[in-house]
Amino acid sequence: MTASTARKLPDDFYDRVKADLHARIGKELRLARRVLDLGCGACDLVRYLAETYRQKVTGVDVKSAAFPRRRVSANGVRFRCVRRSAVRMAFVRDDSSDAVVMMWALHEMDRPRAVLAEVRRALRPGGEVLIVDFPRGSLAQKLWDEDYYRPVEVARLLEEAGFADVRVRLIQRRQVLWARAHRPVDGNPPTSKGPLHAMGQSGTV
Repeated sequence: MTASTARKLPDDFYDRVKADLHARIGKELRLARRVLDLGCGACDLVRYLAETYRQKVTGVDVKSAAFPRRRVSANGVRFRCVRRSAVRMAFVRDDSSDAVVMMWALHEMDRPRAVLAEVRRALRPGGEVLIVDFPRGSLAQKLWDEDYYRPVEVARLLEEAGFADVRVRLIQRRQVLWARAHRPVDGNPPTSKGPLHAMGQSGTV
């Protein structure tokens, strides 16, 4: 299980899988043109998406100390890093983003429901939200002992925020939570079928 596996992993496990996670995220969001990265930190993922897929990416974080001074990828694609709270992104127009990603960020947010409501506002109908985070009981729990979510809890948050096609699973030896959902195309909240149903066949509780 997650906790027993975590005890056998090296402490730098998350550093080792970072490049693979960036590649997975890029593949998942490759068709998106306009992307928001919430809780972007040093904008590493922002830079990767801009450079690899030439996407128009904006990173958002409450702290700007880690933002890069040069905000142009190696192949000349510009990206933005904005110091703002994800609870209220007045600079983002309604229905203007194709995808929103949060990597190692949801568990840090004091008002996750307000953030997800803002994500839903920013996404175009059919747009995707992707959450990558540390799950409860993972190696991260041993290393940093923060308040992480269980997969079922993330599924519930997404459903309550009005997202459809909610899928949550554990990847990378069950040490990483991977959740994806879409804003309904018709604009109406989907009928909830419960978070366990939302996990789908590949979900892990």
